[in-house]
Parts: sequence; C-alpha cells; structure tokens
Amino acid sequence: MKKITLLIIISIFCFSSVKAQSAYDIIFTQNQNQNCSYFTNYFNSTPKEISYSIRREGNKLYFQVTDKAWAIKLFKKSGDGIAIDVVSKSRYTCDEELEKVQIKGTILKPVYAQKLIRGFRPHLKDRYRTYVGSVPEELKDEELEFNILFLNNKVLCRYQQIYNLESYPWDLLDMGAYLDSLTYKSKKIKSVNDKFVTKYKQLKFVIPFQKNKSEYLPEDIKPLYDSLKLTDFNIKKININAYSSIEGSAERNLELQKLRANSIAKSMQSFQQPDITTEISSSENWVEFLNDISKSKYKNLVGLSKKEVKQKVVGNVSKELEIYLKNHRKAVITLDLERKDKYKEMTTTTLISTFNKLIKEENIEEALIVQNSLFEKIKEEKSPEKLRQLNVPKQLKFVPVLNKNSMFQYLYSLGYSKIVFDELKKLEKLDPKNKRIKYNLIVVKFIIWKNNWSPIKNSDFKNEILNLKKYKIEQELIDRMLVNFHIVKAQKNMRARQYDAKDESLEFIIDTYENFDLSDYDYLSLAQFLTYYSDKDDAIDLLDDKVRTITINEDLLFYYLNLTITDKYNVASKDYRTMMLNAININKDRFCKLFNSSLEKGVTFQLLENEYLRKTYCESCTKE
Repeated sequence: MKKITLLIIISIFCFSSVKAQSAYDIIFTQNQNQNCSYFTNYFNSTPKEISYSIRREGNKLYFQVTDKAWAIKLFKKSGDGIAIDVVSKSRYTCDEELEKVQIKGTILKPVYAQKLIRGFRPHLKDRYRTYVGSVPEELKDEELEFNILFLNNKVLCRYQQIYNLESYPWDLLDMGAYLDSLTYKSKKIKSVNDKFVTKYKQLKFVIPFQKNKSEYLPEDIKPLYDSLKLTDFNIKKININAYSSIEGSAERNLELQKLRANSIAKSMQSFQQPDITTEISSSENWVEFLNDISKSKYKNLVGLSKKEVKQKVVGNVSKELEIYLKNHRKAVITLDLERKDKYKEMTTTTLISTFNKLIKEENIEEALIVQNSLFEKIKEEKSPEKLRQLNVPKQLKFVPVLNKNSMFQYLYSLGYSKIVFDELKKLEKLDPKNKRIKYNLIVVKFIIWKNNWSPIKNSDFKNEILNLKKYKIEQELIDRMLVNFHIVKAQKNMRARQYDAKDESLEFIIDTYENFDLSDYDYLSLAQFLTYYSDKDDAIDLLDDKVRTITINEDLLFYYLNLTITDKYNVASKDYRTMMLNAININKDRFCKLFNSSLEKGVTFQLLENEYLRKTYCESCTKE
C-alpha cells in the first residue's frame, strides 16, 4: 500500500502574552466573536478539498492555495491579510524551560488584500501562490516552520500551524477467493508485488526466557519444531523480536536480547539449507510492563521517566513485580514459509505441456498441483496470455480447474474482473450449486460495482450476498462482504450527497467489523476509510486496543500516532505513553522524526509545546 502525505491545518485560538514590538499594526483582541465572525464562518464552511500552506523557495515565502477564487473572497477588506510567524526549532532545546507565548517566533510584516490578490500567480498545475515575505537573515540556516496569522481588518482572527501527516490510500477488506481453498492476497501495508497465500504463509510463535538467561528450554521450542516437521513449506525468512524485562541496566538487557535472538536464529538455520534470511530486533519490554502495572498497586510508575522507573524497580519492588516481569522476557518469532514445489525447475512451456497431458488423462488432482506451479511462473514472467494455451474441456468434472484459471486472472489483475465474471457465470450453469463459484462471482462483482463498469442494483446485490448462507458460506465471510458492501455504498452516497444514507452505512460498518478477524492491511485500510468518511474518533477506536500490543505492525502504530499526536486530549490519556514507548522500541529514528519540521517530513516540531511530548522526546531522541 503506497504512502501519500497530507497537509492538515490545525487552528489555534489564543491571544495572550504577545510581544507588542513584534506586532506591527496587527490588533490583538480578546473580543474574537465580535471582530472575527465573518472569518470564522468562512473558514468553517471551507470544503476540505481546498488547502493552503506556506511554501519556501530559497529564502522567499509564498502563500499557496488550491483555489484562487476562495482566497479572493476571503480577503475582502483593505485591512484583510496575513502575516507569517517564523518559528525556529531552537526554541525547543531540552535543557531550557519553554516560555509559554502566543507568538512563537519572529513575525514578518503583514501583507494585505490588494497586494496579496495582485500577487497570485499559477504554480504547478493546480496551485496559485503569492509572495508574503522572506526568511530573516539571522534565521535562514535554522530548522524553521511558518505559522499563519489571518487578519480580518487588521485584527488577528486565526493563528494556524501546518501539520504534515502521513496517510494511506484505502481499499476494500480482502474477501479472498476460492482456488484450491479460500485464498487471500498476502497484502502488506508497504507491498509492491502481492503474492498469493497458496504459496506463502506465516507462522508466529512466542518463546519465553528465564531471568538473566539467553538459552531457551527445549519444551518451549518443541511446538515450533513440530509445526515445521508437519508442514509442506520451507522457511523463507525469519523475523525475531527479542525482549528483556525492564529492570536492570539497559546495556545488560541489550546484551541478553541479542544473545536470545541469535540463539534462536542459529537453531532455525540448522533446520534447513541454504541459509535463511533472518531479521533481528531487540528492545526492553516497556509496552507490556506499563500495560500490566497500570492495573497494579504500582500504577503510579506509569507517569515516570524510564530512568526513574528503573531506579524504583529494584530490591523488594522488583521481587513483587516479578509476577509480571517473568512474562516480559521472550522472543516473538515470525516465520515466512514458502510451499515446496516439486515442479519448480520446469520451464513454463514444459509445465503447460504437462498440465494439458494430465487433463487429457483426467488426472485432475495432479493437474491442480501443476497449475499452482504454472501460476507462479506466469506471475514471474508477467505473461497471463499463456493461460490461453491450457486446454480444459468445459465439463462438470473440470470445474475446479476452470474456476482456478479464471480466478488466477482476477488475482493477477483486477482489470480482468469483467472477463472473469462472464467466465464464472458460464461455470455456474455447469455447476449451479457450487459454493465456490457463487462466492467468487460476488467477489468479482464487487470490483465491477465499485468501478461502475456495469449497472448493478444495490438491493439485488445485497440479497446475493445474504443468500450465500444457503450454500454454507461461513457467517464471518458474509459479514466481511457486508462491510465491503457498505464501504462502497457509503462512497456512492457521499458522491450523491445523500449524507443520511452514508451515515447509515458507516453505522453498520462500525457495528459489524468486530465480527471477524482483520489483517494489518485491513486495519489500516478501514481506519483510513473511517478517517475520511466518518469521525476520526471511530478510526481511533478501531485501532485503540491493537496499538497497545507489543507485536503491532510498525506502519499501523505510526498511523495511529498520526491520528492522535496533534490532539492534546488524546496525548493526555493514560495509555498514550505506552503507545509512544512501543513506537520508540519498534523504530526510534522514525518516532524522533515526527518532531522534525513539517517541511522536512516531520509532523511538526511545535508538538514540543506539549510538555508531555517534550519530556518523551528529550528522554528518547536527544543525546545525553
């Protein structure tokens, strides 16, 4: 899932502690309602498609908008305009007390309506911009951000800073498709090429360790070995996350983590040849520690710094907390497995010949196995046209083979959906009660409906989904389809401005998604959908429990931080420290970059106005 970046503008209304000598002719007033009603109403009615920002080129600053007419209508009076507050990250040094002020940097001379509007010029293909000032000479080499003061008749009515928040395009929940069995694309949040689960799968294990020991007990790793002996898969990749409990020195804990991870990696490498790709990460288990003690008599430790916690978790306190700490020493192992393929060395031409021979002999079971190997070759070679060389009679006994051929095209590219749908309709006539054909027809029909490739009546399509129960399709799969039905329906209602119907679909989605399991890809996709079409709080609720687990997907956790870190009320919640420490453990550099300038791929360094975030940043992201 490819990342995109959104600029989200957050308004701050506060007019205290202003330095008069930096204010030019700007009027700062507490009587905002009387002086700013037009600006307030205008901004509140601004469509979310309209965006604006400050762009820097060299030392020149430009006010940039997506809609010039919107800006012209905003600046009506001669005293309407903007000024720029140039803010330096040097304001937020960790060793100095932060002064609480409204204007955080250096105000540039205001630019008013006539000059602003005359200055607008086209920029790129869909932007307009106008010059609003230059970076002061003494600040040009510093890490900067540019807040906007919107002035209505010279009165400061709106003070805004720009947050750079990463986002992701959303997709339907993966419904899978019936090939040999129900098959899902192994979609990953940052994937480029999706691979089919017919060939790949994952196993996950947790192996405990004793205090101060780096060796695991044989009985703890036996279930993992037993699973590998029973499987038809080889180990393709091992990911090992090793954790120590938090007490003791960080240096000794890091040593233990590495020893534990390496002991498991060595054991896994002995299981097969050649060497297996291995990824190892290690950290202290602050996440589960804070989760556990928040329910104990030591819950007061949650608000302390890491250093303060370590100073207290010694002696008798450490002994009392051992009931929790013993569960925090472990390794979480994820194995990516690849199905053994006895036809792997055959060329595509030979596989096609072998497949056609098996079909002629009516050896359907072996033909299905060859078919899987052939699919992998076709994907590697990007040659789906070679499917036309497969000679399969249109007879009832060959329906499993014909179904797989059709659905492979769908999985290879959604662009084949209409062709595949027509093929499946013919198979349905051959085998009218085949549940796999019925299910696959609806999966493919979703793509046709979503993209408006053919007219489909909503009520009829919904009834088709509900009727799958007659063919013994599991309720969880039907519920997943119904959620997807309402995702597409909400989209269509939104475009038609039928907002009540859109809200009904959202209510159904929120009430239903807990009825089935979600992959990480599904979580992120659904959260992004809810953020766009619903209240952001619904997306936060969706992810809330998941982000407190130590095995959370990195991108999912950082997306949650994007949703919440700019909201002081979310940040103040008792569980937020746990989530931030989880992010620091998973990818410390990525966490610290959240506090870079919004112009340098951070969210904004002005997050450090929040004392709690500043404390965490200074504890984790600066050299001692």
